Amino acid sequence: MRLYAGTTAGLIEDTTKDRIATKLSDAFFHEFRFHPGSSEVNSWRNSLRAVSQVFQEGDLLNNGLILEFQLPLTSRRLDCLVTGHNDLRRENAVVVELKQWDKCQDGGGRNELTTWVGGSLRDVLHPSAQVGQYKMYLEDAHTAFDEDSGIQLNACSYLHNYSYEPSDVLFADRFRGLLETFPLFTGDDVDKLIGFLRPHVANGDDGEIVKTIEQSQYKASRKLLEHVHSVVKGNSRYILLDEQMVVYDRVLQTVADGASGKKKSVIIVKGGPGTGKSVIAMNLLGDLSAMGLNTHYVTGSRAFTTTIREIVGNRAGQQIKYFNGYANAQYNDIDVMVCDEAHRIRESSNSRFTPRARRSKGPQISELVNASKTVVFFIDDDQVVRPGEIGSSDYIRTYAKQIGCTIFDYELEAQFRCAGSDAFVNWINNTLQIKRTANILWNADDRAFDFKICASPSALEAAIREKAAQGFAARMTAGFCWKWSDPRPDGTLIDDVVIGEYARPWNAKSDAGHLAPGIPRESLWAYQVGGIDQVGCIYTAQGFEFDYVGVIFGTDLTFDPNPAEWVGNPSASADAIVRRSHAEFLRNVKNTYRVLLSRGMKGCFVYFQHRATENFFRSRMESSGGRSGV
Repeated sequence: MRLYAGTTAGLIEDTTKDRIATKLSDAFFHEFRFHPGSSEVNSWRNSLRAVSQVFQEGDLLNNGLILEFQLPLTSRRLDCLVTGHNDLRRENAVVVELKQWDKCQDGGGRNELTTWVGGSLRDVLHPSAQVGQYKMYLEDAHTAFDEDSGIQLNACSYLHNYSYEPSDVLFADRFRGLLETFPLFTGDDVDKLIGFLRPHVANGDDGEIVKTIEQSQYKASRKLLEHVHSVVKGNSRYILLDEQMVVYDRVLQTVADGASGKKKSVIIVKGGPGTGKSVIAMNLLGDLSAMGLNTHYVTGSRAFTTTIREIVGNRAGQQIKYFNGYANAQYNDIDVMVCDEAHRIRESSNSRFTPRARRSKGPQISELVNASKTVVFFIDDDQVVRPGEIGSSDYIRTYAKQIGCTIFDYELEAQFRCAGSDAFVNWINNTLQIKRTANILWNADDRAFDFKICASPSALEAAIREKAAQGFAARMTAGFCWKWSDPRPDGTLIDDVVIGEYARPWNAKSDAGHLAPGIPRESLWAYQVGGIDQVGCIYTAQGFEFDYVGVIFGTDLTFDPNPAEWVGNPSASADAIVRRSHAEFLRNVKNTYRVLLSRGMKGCFVYFQHRATENFFRSRMESSGGRSGV
């Protein structure tokens, strides 16, 4: 996705006639279905006028140009990408990050500065670090920029309102390497900026390279579970972008400051589905371990924890634990605890299987904080799906204040799932009436993220299997509306999910004994190939991501047209624990379907058992022909 594509000559004309901001605003509304903020519109008007003057001064008049170009599978957009040929006729492109800053302060982090953004002072990446990550990410995730045969890519930043001052923090010694590789130009560096651009794109292409970029395919994303091993070794190939890297650097600095253990630090990182929480968490596990710090990666999910252990191997798996594993830990046993999926923290670590002698007397959160000098909680407040799970940012913050911890709060907003579409997750939140968002309608013609309503569960599974046959990671999931049987004596699974002629088994239970060949255990359903043959429930799907997810939307949650509200139906649920959650039942099943619907990176296909619920979803979809009907 991009908001503008053309040539430098076209940009010069559009800025001269003061229509570039209007064009981008119209394109933004067409893409996202709400209007951009006035500050963003003003930024386009000012920054694009400045860069168009550079192109005009540098006689770069027939080059290709893309503005507001979305990075693959994220919601981050490059400001400007200019294309052309070098003297050897090699295709080239230069990423130009545009900033309106006129001053900044030292942010204290390895790659951070502090400047006025969005009406307040914020920690932001140094422009050279930011544009360098963008370049690396494009080379990693877009076939047009293949390292061996693709378009050569370079990057720089242009702070057109900034005046050069050698002693400015922008040019501090710690940024020297970044500046040499990804140079930064201020408002009085126009000749230097032209001198950087011309060797790469002096020979124009009349926009032909832009066409190549737009017609090229994205590479498969480097998914977390395929690379955990290298992450734990401190050799991650995952790229952290913008606020991900800010949070990552801040955590490293906090850990260094608190290494003596004199005062505990609690770091709360909030983010919705696909904002990259687990990417940061695994980078922290690998890099902090490489620094010699005793670092544990901790979750409340059996499936997620077991899968990570499988990927990284037994030895590294010793550092990957469960929330309920610290009842008997000593004070500050651990340097850093990275708590992923912290919304799954429970009231107590005790269960009916806990021996009396080992039962804990305190809340689970007290055990986690007691055991660690620094605790990092990655959390989504809207992913609680069953009673007893009480993790929330407010709950953690309140406890940390009570015991005198130093507290740091961060929030992740950029989407790295759902093809980088903030709009899809916001639409789901709005449609399920979990929270109000600007995304009331979903564009059924959206090519970036594929959302389809299927006529039957068989058609749904056929669509998912077709994607799997094409090499994509794809799984079937469903609301917990059918009982979950034990395997047969021969290890085969019983078809519990039955809808008319459609019949499929749930994934194997966690305590299943013998399983027939090719059937993965519950904890590896999301990872092993055989998982495509079973339907996953919320407890095996939560925390994972797939290229495509299929969702059977059951009757435990239905939409009542009169009085136009969602209704929870405990009698339709096969989850005994959730069924007994009484007043919290509706919240829990809403969150369940929110989680299931947001597992896909490229697409989500759904079958609705309840016709009125399907009709409601369809009423909130539109296409080029108008609103989608039933």
